[in-house]
Amino acid sequence: MSTFWQTRRTWLRSAAGLALGGTAAGASAVDEPWPPGQKWDRLAASYEVAPNLANLENGYYGIMARPVAEDFKRNIDYLNRNNSHFLRREFDREGVEAIRATLAAYAGAATGEIALTRGATESLQLLIANYRLLKEGDTLMVGNLDYDAMIDAMQDKARRHGCGLVKVELPEPTTRQRVIDAYDKALRAHPRTRLLLLTHVSHRTGLVLPVEELIRLAKGRNVDVILDAAHSWGQLDYRIPALGADFVGANLHKWIGAPLGLGFLYIRADRLQDIAVERGNSLFPETDIRARAHTGTTNAAAVMTIPSALTFHARIPLAERSAHLRGLRDHWVRQVRDLPQVEVLTPEEAGMAGAITSFRLKGRTSFEANAALARTLADEYRIFTVARSGAAGGGCVRVTPSWFTRKPELDRLAQAIRALAART
Repeated sequence: MSTFWQTRRTWLRSAAGLALGGTAAGASAVDEPWPPGQKWDRLAASYEVAPNLANLENGYYGIMARPVAEDFKRNIDYLNRNNSHFLRREFDREGVEAIRATLAAYAGAATGEIALTRGATESLQLLIANYRLLKEGDTLMVGNLDYDAMIDAMQDKARRHGCGLVKVELPEPTTRQRVIDAYDKALRAHPRTRLLLLTHVSHRTGLVLPVEELIRLAKGRNVDVILDAAHSWGQLDYRIPALGADFVGANLHKWIGAPLGLGFLYIRADRLQDIAVERGNSLFPETDIRARAHTGTTNAAAVMTIPSALTFHARIPLAERSAHLRGLRDHWVRQVRDLPQVEVLTPEEAGMAGAITSFRLKGRTSFEANAALARTLADEYRIFTVARSGAAGGGCVRVTPSWFTRKPELDRLAQAIRALAART
């Protein structure tokens, strides 16, 4: 039975359970507990993965676990049968609000601080475009490891408001303190900075920024932060308000494993007035966060599946999930880090990496060279990765294991890197 077809009362109980770190009431995904010794094998076996290659490019999006995919299919069929009668009479009323409450509880936020979107990119674009506190001559700040579309949005915002734009170059190799020092130096050098974009986990290298420290640093200088949590939410162990950012954009289709095309934005309740209503949206009052995100007709079946994805994700505590992903990353990195021909772009320092880490072979710094390296890994070794650019030292190859990744696949990757390094 689809988890969406529960009563509203059950949904609110589910939200309360997720807020306490539990699981949603009545969900089929949690009928039988997994024995502790089988936890990770059972989790990996919950995904249906093509057998012809090792997929280590899971930063693009996270596939749905089998119970979530099955629920999504049921929701598609139910929606297709019941059409607008269901959407107008049930879903568009209490249905979607129960889902929003469940999502907010899992994020550790109030329901009134969360609005559904079609992904982190849309969330962040809305927050950047509608930020209201800039004055002509102010400065906006981005980092070289930020997402390209977000840098574009900040550049456009600066141009439209007659502001300057500064880019912080993070050093390679780096440490927590070097990251903090780089932003501190930039903020001191540009005292008119008003808005700072921070990316919690870089899509380029996997570097995890010490965002709590950086947010405190920025707020101490009266600088607002928009936080890109596209890769961190569901991968790292935190609740969104605890980071200290007033404005956050996040995904549901990466580490949570909901259907593609889902995300949300977060605005701390006492900062709502500082993000303008999206293009005059009159569906909701100005005092409602949903007026900040008008996406038109959405993929309702995907939205209906959000609770199933959250329920499945909640089967294993987030702290354990995060540690498991870091362990998968460490498993392959420690087999190649000491090779003189290999550069690993995330440090071993605690808290500075999660699942994602990029590498390059020494001397191969162009994007084209790393794209060729990724093709070689795919064609010769049946290992799928992706090339990335924008890091201070040049192009790189990004490796992203996921919940279904097993250590023998990572051993194959390490062996392939060692063989390719020997060719240089």
